[in-house]
Amino acid sequence: MELTEKTLSSETVFDGKIMTVKKDQIELPTGQKSFREIVEHSGGVVILAIYKKADEEKILMVKQFRYPFKEAVLELPAGKLEKGEDPFEAAKRELKEETGYEAANWQDLGPIITSPGYSNEKLYLYKAENLKFVGECPDDGEILMEYEFTIPEVKEMIKNGKITDAKTICAVMRGLYL
Repeated sequence: MELTEKTLSSETVFDGKIMTVKKDQIELPTGQKSFREIVEHSGGVVILAIYKKADEEKILMVKQFRYPFKEAVLELPAGKLEKGEDPFEAAKRELKEETGYEAANWQDLGPIITSPGYSNEKLYLYKAENLKFVGECPDDGEILMEYEFTIPEVKEMIKNGKITDAKTICAVMRGLYL
C-alpha cells in the first residue's frame, strides 16, 4: 500500500501573525475520507553557540517566559524565519538579537521537523563558534535573560530534566555528538 493521502478540500480556519490553521478533508490510501488539522508555520532557526572562556567551552543559552506553558523556559537562542528568509541569515540575525554575539565559524547541523502529526514547522539547526560580542538588540516585546553554561552542565541539565525544550536538546545532541 502506498502511504499517501490526497487532499480533497482545504479550509483556512485561522490566519494569524505566526501561523495559519487549516482543516483539510482527505482521502486515505484505503479510499476512506477523513480530516486533518494543520498548523502552517514559516519555520525557524536554533543556534548552538559555543565559545571559550578562561580555557573552558561555554554554551550560550537564554531563558524566556513561554506563555503556552506559563513558565520561563531555558533554551538555545532561536527564532522564527521571516517569509522567504534564508535560514542561515536568520541564524546570524537571531544570535546577534538574542545574545549580542556574532560568530566567525558556522556549521549547518541540518533541519528537524517538530510535530509532523499536525504542523509543517521545520527548524534549521546551526552550531556557531569563535564568537565576538558586538551588542544585543532584542525584538520588540522579547524579554529574555542570557546564561552561559559549560558543556557538562548542559548535558547534566538535559539528563535531569531541567532542560526540556526539544529544539535545544536536538541541537545540543547534533552539535556535540555528530
